[in-house]
Amino acid sequence: MSKYFISLFLLFLLPLLTRAQSEPIDLQAKDTVEYKDEYGLRVGADLSRLTFSFIDEDYTGLELVGDYRLTRKLYLAAEIGNEKKLQDESLGNTLLYRYETSGSYIKVGAEVNTYENWFGMNNAITIGGRYAVASFSQTLQDYNIYESNQFFNPDFVPGNNPNVEYSGLSASWLEFVMGVKAELFANIYIGMSARLGFLVTNKEDENFPNLWIPGFNKVTGGSNFGVGYNYTLTYFIPLYKKSKKTKETNQEP
Repeated sequence: MSKYFISLFLLFLLPLLTRAQSEPIDLQAKDTVEYKDEYGLRVGADLSRLTFSFIDEDYTGLELVGDYRLTRKLYLAAEIGNEKKLQDESLGNTLLYRYETSGSYIKVGAEVNTYENWFGMNNAITIGGRYAVASFSQTLQDYNIYESNQFFNPDFVPGNNPNVEYSGLSASWLEFVMGVKAELFANIYIGMSARLGFLVTNKEDENFPNLWIPGFNKVTGGSNFGVGYNYTLTYFIPLYKKSKKTKETNQEP
């Protein structure tokens, strides 16, 4: 009786064994893992301009910053701001001129993240560029003129027409930008950047040059270059997730 059951069991098992042996055996099995990166918009403000607005009574400024992740490494970026600054130039104890510059600017461009993040991280070491445009006005509040026609006492004398406003001024420039962004808390980032600008256009009044441009900073005579920086606090708004790369690991038999 037992021989009958053993023969019947082998009869059912034989087709299964034959089918299993006919299939190829993969000695290099692949373990496929799919990672997904978060894509979205990061917005915030420049902390340095806000700080100087509180501690320097001659300066008021605000800059809003933002970037959008276009691809895994490429970001679209922009800044928009408004600045007002009162400055003066003196020779010894003699005031040469005091002027106030006020206006707005916008910068648009792109940057590439050169930092290779671990999974789940979104820190950045970036290089990129901006094209910037500013519209502003300057008010010459006080100035002194060196009067050389006075024979006995040549000296500086007050200008005849103080508080002159020069409006309709504009400038445009290119910026090379290097920066870093690091995540402090969930979706909250601290960052900083250094900027080298090159003036492309500079519309100024023939009676008073543009000595300081909002967003560009000080204009040096005889040079089109300027430098700047910012320290930012931003918040990342996740919009969607996108698969990174399918990671395949080969396992030896």
